[in-house]
Amino acid sequence: MTEKVRLWPLWLAIDVVLIVIFAILGRSEHEHALSPMGIIQTAGPFVIAYLIMVLISRPWVTINRIWPTGLLIWFGTVAVGLSLRIGFGATAAVPFIIVTALVLGLFLVGRRVITMLLARRSVAQ
Repeated sequence: MTEKVRLWPLWLAIDVVLIVIFAILGRSEHEHALSPMGIIQTAGPFVIAYLIMVLISRPWVTINRIWPTGLLIWFGTVAVGLSLRIGFGATAAVPFIIVTALVLGLFLVGRRVITMLLARRSVAQ
């Protein structure tokens, strides 16, 4: 796992891409424009929140940890991201909040679970 942690900028980039995919999926599901500006407006607050949460968590050590770091990053990304979204003038209806929490949980925690399983498999071989 140490080798994987050294690649923390790559893991950070993968997480950011997953957040952008979340925004693209949401915009396309609701037939919103998939323009770069529209995607940035949707993903931006969550990317900013994610970066804040990750950078305060010492990512060079913790980027792939599920507990407690991964869960805190997930919760913080959702909470701060929703706050920023509202602060930037967008809405956050209850269904959006639920879907956001579920999808970002699947993406951010799921990526860490997959990383952990692959690291264990690599060590076993």
